[in-house]
Amino acid sequence: MVSRTNRSIFTRSAMIRLGIGWGSVLAMLAAGPLLEAPLPGATLVIVLAAIVGVILICSFGVVHEAEHLARRLGDPYGSLVLTLSIVLIEVVLISAVMLGPGEHATIARDSVMAVSMIILNAVIGLSLLVGGIRHGDMEHNRTGASAYLGMLVVLVSLAFALPSLIGDEGSYTVGQEIPIVALTLGLYAFFLIRQMGKQAENFREVDPRLLAAPSVGAEAPQERVHITVIIAKHRTEILLRLGLLVVTVLPIVLLSHDMATLLDDGLDRLGAPVALSGILIAMIVFLPESITSVRAALQGEIQRVSNLCHGALVSTVGLTIPAVLIIGLLTGQPVVLAESPVGLALLGITLLLSVATFAAKKVTAVSGAAHLVLFAVYGITVFS
Repeated sequence: MVSRTNRSIFTRSAMIRLGIGWGSVLAMLAAGPLLEAPLPGATLVIVLAAIVGVILICSFGVVHEAEHLARRLGDPYGSLVLTLSIVLIEVVLISAVMLGPGEHATIARDSVMAVSMIILNAVIGLSLLVGGIRHGDMEHNRTGASAYLGMLVVLVSLAFALPSLIGDEGSYTVGQEIPIVALTLGLYAFFLIRQMGKQAENFREVDPRLLAAPSVGAEAPQERVHITVIIAKHRTEILLRLGLLVVTVLPIVLLSHDMATLLDDGLDRLGAPVALSGILIAMIVFLPESITSVRAALQGEIQRVSNLCHGALVSTVGLTIPAVLIIGLLTGQPVVLAESPVGLALLGITLLLSVATFAAKKVTAVSGAAHLVLFAVYGITVFS
């Protein structure tokens, strides 16, 4: 039985991903001295594309393992594993940029802003559009969606609006950073405790079409098996997949510093908008989860879409902002979080649209189209 479990986890694809990831890490270590000098334009593009490709391959491996865990554990626990895996990668990449050469005072703001627009408008919009076209109006758990959006209103306000009102030149002062970090982490921790505990029912599917046919690999919803029973029953598989997930994440962590350095150099040469670096990081990190969300929508699992997307953004803001503020405190770097009036307007409209979309008993393809249009407007503002 154990041998069969091992074969199903340590597949040929998983071993190839590990080989590519760790092989690339060794190659970058060997080429270290060569990369210290500025690279020719063509060489820089090739090396940067190769690193991004490896990071994406490893990211898909992380999502693959996290998705298996998600199906095994069931929601909301499974989606939480997936979102935290993705957010961990994003925090690592942003931290690598901040700790690398050059000034990156706005990288956290630009990245989290891009993540917000990508998740709330592009991914959710596309998911609602394709899901609504395929399945019609889809029923979701309004209590869970309300909890997510309530968290986002507070966390986004603390991250982007408040620094411009009480901070110094768009940054929190040292005396303000410590309580903001404590409040953000405290609220996020309390939310996780409730989500995994007494309010877990608020984040499960309620669509009658899905309750009659549970997802493959997940415990049947009607059984409502306690999470401790599931872990005890599948301990070996869960531990092995967690271990494989960790060793697949590590190459991403180790390659992120090189990617950040080369990306910064390339964008400087092109004279690209400063925010583009954060947008590219967000797109690289959340591509695998975006694909997972759209696939869930095609299966009619709209609550899983909410858990993945809203949960990912809550985790992103709840973990990234404290992380960069702590790095700023330790290194003495300024961390500019205050968003521009245009950015704040887009965030406000996005949150209002999200509340309107998920306040209804069922979500529709029309709401998805509205979210996609708003994302297109965001793209216009970036290059304006």
